[in-house]
Amino acid sequence: MLHYTLIAFALIALLAIVFEEVIHLNKAKSTLFLGTLSWILIFLFPEQGVTPEQLRGMLNENLLDIAGLWLFLMSAMTFVAFLNHQGLIETLIYRLLPSQISERKLIFLVGIFSFVFSSLCDNITATLVSIALVLSLGLERRKTLRLSVLVVFAVNSGGVSLITGDVTTLMVFLAGKVEITDLLLLSVPAFVSTMLLAAMLSRPLVGQVIITPTPRKDDKVGKVIAVIFLATIISTIILNIVAGIPPVLTFLFGLSTMFLLGRFLYEEDTRENLLDYVRRIEFDTLMFFLGILLLVGMLKEIGTLDSLVGIYQVLPITVANFAMGVFSAFVDNVPLTAALLKSGVEMSKAEWLSLTYSVGVGGSLLAIGSAAGIVAMSKVDILNFGSYARYVVYLSIAFLVGYLSSYLLGSYFV
Repeated sequence: MLHYTLIAFALIALLAIVFEEVIHLNKAKSTLFLGTLSWILIFLFPEQGVTPEQLRGMLNENLLDIAGLWLFLMSAMTFVAFLNHQGLIETLIYRLLPSQISERKLIFLVGIFSFVFSSLCDNITATLVSIALVLSLGLERRKTLRLSVLVVFAVNSGGVSLITGDVTTLMVFLAGKVEITDLLLLSVPAFVSTMLLAAMLSRPLVGQVIITPTPRKDDKVGKVIAVIFLATIISTIILNIVAGIPPVLTFLFGLSTMFLLGRFLYEEDTRENLLDYVRRIEFDTLMFFLGILLLVGMLKEIGTLDSLVGIYQVLPITVANFAMGVFSAFVDNVPLTAALLKSGVEMSKAEWLSLTYSVGVGGSLLAIGSAAGIVAMSKVDILNFGSYARYVVYLSIAFLVGYLSSYLLGSYFV
């Protein structure tokens, strides 16, 4: 009876995520409540022969996995919160854009920027900044819609090749399924598919756009922090390859360096305390990950995830991985990826790479399929489920090309 109750909790949490915009209940609240309640019930009503010590061992194992992911995301999000608040990201964008550009070239530049920026920070921040750029251009509504659709796809595509860009990519890496050098291969098919979508969406765009940058104060301290952030990302990759140092350790070191330098650089300025930027990050996102991973860990411990492997016993792995990407358009990719990792399904590195691309980008097929899509819908009035779905054919073509390319590339080089 307890197992059915716990499975029901997981299904309720999943429905609460899908219909978040309908029921107006933040998914962080629902998942964290149901995740912690599930584990409390496991302790209160243990299976026969299972001791409290064994249950604590199960919980501690899950909490250790969650802690590494949580601390890494907290560090990266704090860096981005500072840079975004200082306006450095927006300033950089306008410096790179010419004063006048054709709409067709503009859509490619927006796609490139969204792709690159989402590799360096979380999808929510990348979407907010990219959509703000699109809205500032003052284009016609239908053109704004096309650019917004591209932003969602580009943001999801850009994050899959770096552990700083997408949570599911980070989860697959932390589980030891792929190496950082393997993941970097995904940037090629991900970028190609993004440019393919941009080409398809750019066909009716024939006008010119005047770019009017917003003046910003030159912040030397912000530039120093930006350099520290980039150095931290590069060091994370190099140190992991050379010495196997966990990314979370390097990022926490980079964050502490930012705090220390900020203390001396702002010594005569009492307005800034870089520790305050920890409070500016999206803690509801972190709480959501905590709740989801507690639920998935619970499903693993009661043996429910074994049924997820069933699709891999019926279909070839490449087809099953593609199906998981399509499924991620309906179900949040974080619990989906966590469930697959916990289920124990056996795959080669090339197959894990194609799965990483599939679940990372598959959510772009529908507006509700990813955090990027939800954020974009909240900011662009013309963008909704129906208007986004008009481009599902273009999105499907780009996704299929990217998926096949990721598998072939992984099979050849890994």
